[in-house]
Amino acid sequence: MNRDTICVQGGYTPGNGEPRQIPIIQSTTFKYATSEDMGKLFDLEADGYFYSRLQNPTCDMVAKKICELEGGTAAMLTSSGQAANFFALFNICEAGDHIVASSTIYGGTFNLISVTMAKMGITATFVDPLCTEEELNAAFRPNTKVVFGETIANPALTVLDIEKFAKAAHAHGVPLMVDNTFPTPVNCRPFEWGADIVTHSTTKYMDGHGAVLGGAIVDGGKFDWMAHAEKFPGLCTPDDSYHGITYAERFGKEGAFITKATAQLMRDFGSMQSPMNAYMLNLGLESLHVRMQRHCANGMAVAQFLENHPKVAYVNYCGLESSPYHALAQKYLPNGSCGVVSFGLAGGRQAASTFMKELKLAAIETHVADARTCCLNPASSTHRQMNDEQLAAAGVPAELVRMSCGLESAEDLIADIAQALDKV
Repeated sequence: MNRDTICVQGGYTPGNGEPRQIPIIQSTTFKYATSEDMGKLFDLEADGYFYSRLQNPTCDMVAKKICELEGGTAAMLTSSGQAANFFALFNICEAGDHIVASSTIYGGTFNLISVTMAKMGITATFVDPLCTEEELNAAFRPNTKVVFGETIANPALTVLDIEKFAKAAHAHGVPLMVDNTFPTPVNCRPFEWGADIVTHSTTKYMDGHGAVLGGAIVDGGKFDWMAHAEKFPGLCTPDDSYHGITYAERFGKEGAFITKATAQLMRDFGSMQSPMNAYMLNLGLESLHVRMQRHCANGMAVAQFLENHPKVAYVNYCGLESSPYHALAQKYLPNGSCGVVSFGLAGGRQAASTFMKELKLAAIETHVADARTCCLNPASSTHRQMNDEQLAAAGVPAELVRMSCGLESAEDLIADIAQALDKV
């Protein structure tokens, strides 16, 4: 089916007399007639449900829709986008391993990799997304297990050259993992460009209404774990904590990654998405293809206005021809990128503070990709754990304002921005 149709009808097909909307299975547990029946589920020898910490039918229906949208082979929901990225990385990394990551990723993910996972013995090398192939290849080590980047970085809005990063990852026998939150599969499907694992903060455009937290992990089903078995013992050797199953042998390229993340990590960490959140997420997904067009149109209109304003020092938006990422956007995002625009005011941090205080329509929120326009100064909020040098490397200098253009009238948004700039 076309992606537009999948947004509306993917993941669930009701049978005769069954509910048209996906049912909310609000239950922690499930009944079985015999212990033997339940035992087959614990041994992964049969399909079914026994405890919602691991899997729930409502969550699986929504995960299936996201999987279909991305063109993957298996998917799972998590409690947040941060949980999705942690699960996806920790599913193949352990103490002593190494990650290569783009330096301009979201501040929370940067901190996850550079600080929290470092405490677990997992190190990382961060590279400029515009690095040369030689510089990228130089970042790899014998213990590198994965390459990570964001299709459109939050909030730097850099565009990842997916093919370049995939080529380097595969040359070193490791998968490329891409956070595709900002463009969503409506505007980009990283698997088509060589990515192996895709993650999402479904809290953003997929929900689209600031209603429910959530995350998703999708496996492209193409990376051959057994061909690099020495690098991925968690997938390619028996799991003594789960009946000695070797995931890559039992479930193949198409299902090993998600099965391990579910049976092992969700079991032990429990960062599951609730059935009610999944149900509300699905309501957002049903209009995703329509909403993204408006978000992108508003983002472009605001970016063009800001680019021509004398009080604005620079604008980051890959749809602008002046953007250093315009060519990459034309390749990977020909139908639009997202509604998020970042820019710096000539007056610096104080000017940014004054501008945001004077806005009427746009609310100051630690949020993005919502039906309502919102903005924030990342250096004083989402990225405040970084020093000035790290902020510069991440593409979020102190004066940067990130504005997420919602679904309002573009004329009203521009009028609001104009009156706020007049007071700077």
